[in-house]
Amino acid sequence: MNGYFSQRRISKWRKMNLGEVCTKIGSGATPRGGKKTYLQDGPFALIRSQNVYNEGFHREGLAFISDEQADDLRNVEVLENDVLLNITGDSVARVCQVDSRILPARVNQHVAIVRPDPGKLDARFLRYYLVSPYVQSMLLSWADSGSTRKALTKKMIESFDVSAPVDVSEQRAIAHILGTLDDKIELNRRMNQTLEEMARALFKSWFVDFDPVRAKIDGRWRRGHSLPGMPADLYDLFPDRMVDSELGEIPEGWEVKALDTFGEVVTGKTPSTKEPTYFGDEVPFLRIPDMHGKMYALRTEMMLSSLGADSQRKKTLPPESISVSCIATPGLVILNHRHTQTNQQINSIVPSERMFSKYLYWQCEYLAPYIRTGSLGGSVFGNMNKKDFSALPALHPTPVALRAFDHFVSPIHDTILSLEEQNQVLEQLRHTLLPKLISGELQLWGLTHS
Repeated sequence: MNGYFSQRRISKWRKMNLGEVCTKIGSGATPRGGKKTYLQDGPFALIRSQNVYNEGFHREGLAFISDEQADDLRNVEVLENDVLLNITGDSVARVCQVDSRILPARVNQHVAIVRPDPGKLDARFLRYYLVSPYVQSMLLSWADSGSTRKALTKKMIESFDVSAPVDVSEQRAIAHILGTLDDKIELNRRMNQTLEEMARALFKSWFVDFDPVRAKIDGRWRRGHSLPGMPADLYDLFPDRMVDSELGEIPEGWEVKALDTFGEVVTGKTPSTKEPTYFGDEVPFLRIPDMHGKMYALRTEMMLSSLGADSQRKKTLPPESISVSCIATPGLVILNHRHTQTNQQINSIVPSERMFSKYLYWQCEYLAPYIRTGSLGGSVFGNMNKKDFSALPALHPTPVALRAFDHFVSPIHDTILSLEEQNQVLEQLRHTLLPKLISGELQLWGLTHS
């Protein structure tokens, strides 16, 4: 990649006014009937602010609307390559490009479509320009300039100037370099999603649906014979009877015990903020924003110094401990890869045996609805203290079954961790290159991309 860069300024750049180089700038509206009319699935997606993030489009929480509702919003039809910009609220200034897989789509009033003329300004280049640190700071400043809530108006967007190479092919080349990094990051994420689904499916089969036990009960398995997806010898690890328990029927010889029988439960704590020396870059300090969309806590926004961690040494969690959010946004689960501390909104389990770790991760994932609601149904609970968390009823299989599960899922977890670590390196590289390429400080040498 080094052969493509030069510090010499060899290309011609100019400022382009978005109002002059875009064929559309506009936001949508809430469909008639409001949120209660949204569909779980439907002919048209409705893109809202929770779907727009600087690192990319998020499908979580995507709403769908009917043909009739979409027709009412036909003037805000989303097209492939459109740049989406959040224009109100706490998510203001977040930018991404539409995920073509969710089209056809519309946007609501909190999201603006910015559609550049492809002969003047490349859409992918514009997206990277708008997410660069300097431009994000500028957009946030503009949004804060109003007298009421944070907002970017259509007039503001139209007046915004973008500095870009005059040659659109050079814009595409810059976007291609950054996009290649993003594409690899996204590929790794999708691979990890598939791997997580595999591990989740195995956990559900063995410890929720009890498929091996039911296969024995139903006579679908005979000693020395296997069934699809499971070697014959593994069936010997499972009993051939179910018994009643407080969680319903479970395999004979297995037990239901409190969660804390698997290890020590630790509730986090924030060191005194009056001591600036307690904070640094040595020990990860896990908070709820660090827990979204990840299996492993590789990086945290806030870090402690060794002095800060030592001030509450009993709160330090070893690798392979499991952290669960129990206040504010309950039910998020993450594995710790390094010695870590957490804040007081998080309860963690330090397994008494290493082979419990992966099982406990998936057990806590399975218990997440209870942690969120206080029951397996009902309104949001929102707050689970250490005592209630420790007492959560959890299935306790035999050690031989736990050991077999750990044997099968550990390679999956290792691959997930490796890909997450790779993404961390790629994200840092993108973070370094993006402002230099977008500003023209770092020039491409002899590379075009059509």
